[in-house]
Amino acid sequence: MVAVARGDADVVLTAGALDGVAATRAHIEKLADATEPTYGVSTGFGALAVRHIPVERRAALQRSLIRSHAAGAGPEVEPEVVRALMLLRLRTLATGRTGVRQSTVETLAAVLNAGILPVVQEYGSLGCSGDLAPLSSIALALMGEGEVRYRGELVPAADALAAEGIEPVALAEKEGLALINGTDGMLGQLALAITDLHGLLDVADLTAAMSVEALLGTDRVFAADLQALRPHPGQAESAANITAFLADSPIVASHRGPDCPRVQDAYSLRCAPQVHGAARDTVTHAETVASRELSAAVDNPVVLPDGRVESNGNFHGAPVAYVLDFLAIPVADVASMAERRTDRMLDVARSHGLPPFLAHDPGVDSGHMIAQYTQAAVVAELKRLAVPASVDSIPSSAMQEDHVSLGWSAARKLRKAVDGLVTVLAVEYLTAARALDFRAPLTPAPATAAAVALLRERVPGPGPDRHLAPEIAAAEDLIRSGALLDAVKRRTV
Repeated sequence: MVAVARGDADVVLTAGALDGVAATRAHIEKLADATEPTYGVSTGFGALAVRHIPVERRAALQRSLIRSHAAGAGPEVEPEVVRALMLLRLRTLATGRTGVRQSTVETLAAVLNAGILPVVQEYGSLGCSGDLAPLSSIALALMGEGEVRYRGELVPAADALAAEGIEPVALAEKEGLALINGTDGMLGQLALAITDLHGLLDVADLTAAMSVEALLGTDRVFAADLQALRPHPGQAESAANITAFLADSPIVASHRGPDCPRVQDAYSLRCAPQVHGAARDTVTHAETVASRELSAAVDNPVVLPDGRVESNGNFHGAPVAYVLDFLAIPVADVASMAERRTDRMLDVARSHGLPPFLAHDPGVDSGHMIAQYTQAAVVAELKRLAVPASVDSIPSSAMQEDHVSLGWSAARKLRKAVDGLVTVLAVEYLTAARALDFRAPLTPAPATAAAVALLRERVPGPGPDRHLAPEIAAAEDLIRSGALLDAVKRRTV
């Protein structure tokens, strides 16, 4: 999914999948011809499900469903989210449990592979009955209606389809519902966040190690035998990372031994594996949920292998919404701990010999004082974003849909939180690197020295008249791109 969403990888439908789609469609066409009404095939939807729709009006029903449900508002969501939406809906359609025609599945794949991005807006999903408004915007584009992003331009969907030689879909019975009744937006954003957090938690271990070194902390508390006394796998992994990053550090060695007067480091240093590790274990739980969802066929009604068409509640987003909310909590807490480490390096009362605010000329320049303000402001925002969306519910559809997950809202919050964590870690990275420069002639560990060297290729070391905003942006780029971890791992492997 990440390869398609972020890497623009193409999608290929297997012959077996298309055969299954065709076989299931045959069941739908039989029910469409039957006199007894079937929900989603020959009836209205939601609170209007009791109304039987005559044959001659069913095509209009499908078109009207998509047009009326494409009612989103607000700014456009990111292209990677749109591509994830398209891929995951295509995956469900290809299971053969939704009853769409083979041609409809092939058209969605063609639009995705052509790089046509329907305009999907921020607001419109309650995370129940599927991500209705976002998915309706995609279905609208398949019909040749609405607007899309194509070759960098905002154009009518009909023009983009024509340019690629793609025939718009004329929706048949059941297809409107099948295109929009899924939790694909929530799931796509969950999978992207999990992918990002794997890297960011490694970065958090690295910046913590740099801060431990800069603050003349000990590495003894990260020993494997101590961590094994509390056998959480994430904690062990983070402690092992920090230990590896600090290996062969002349700075750490300089104050190791009986002459060191310090007994314990502050919690933000000493307890980093416990906090980062708990975050890792939360990500592991989220991966379990995401893996199950990636194996699911979410639609209502669904077509079972024996041809029965059954209404169900699998479209409810609670399983995904809960973990989206859950992940926002450790994101905020990991960031909060990083901010505390940063603040210690700026305070002469706690920094063990570093200049005030790491300023080149204290009083003339303010060093990293306001960089920490920026970091603190982001942490405060992350705490607000950690308030769960999934405990809320706003009934809709004339009380037919009387409990919703708000999972899409949880997903949007988490994306902002992950971006905020990048900024917070970037400020710690900058600050710790500057602090390590001030520890000269003592040198840092090979791994952390590699992190400092990479940064110095982009931004200057300690000195007057520095402009910190571009430096924060450069550090963010090194983190997001993976260049920071790559540089460090080359020195530690």
